[in-house]
Amino acid sequence: MYKRILLAYDGSVPGQRALLDCHEIAQWSHSELTLIAVMPLALTAIGPEGGVYDESLQESEKNRYQAILDAGVRRLADAGLSARGEVVIGDAVNEIANCAHRIEADLIVVGHKHLDGWAARWWRGSVSKALIEHAPCSVLVVITH
Repeated sequence: MYKRILLAYDGSVPGQRALLDCHEIAQWSHSELTLIAVMPLALTAIGPEGGVYDESLQESEKNRYQAILDAGVRRLADAGLSARGEVVIGDAVNEIANCAHRIEADLIVVGHKHLDGWAARWWRGSVSKALIEHAPCSVLVVITH
């Protein structure tokens, strides 16, 4: 059924829950697992007009995202599954959809936490909702309350 699964992983509580669900599906279907951590471009804010690219901030953030990703891959390996990981930089929806297309994923798994209040939902937006519109395959949204 699912031969290649892509997990968008950020180490958060919803991400941990998605990792567990992804683990179960991968065991059941004997799937290849790829974890992706999407890091936004590191900008130093200088005002309402924009920001400046900060290379030192970018490198430290990439190391932080790599450590989170490595922990997820290690957790799957401890459970007897083989997984590979990749840190990418850019817009989460575009990068996840592009990676899914590139690896010919059959399923994308993402975590989602319901936000309290309409303002929080409006301000943050929903990666999972936008991803459904752009994904080249099925999307499993693992919800955490």
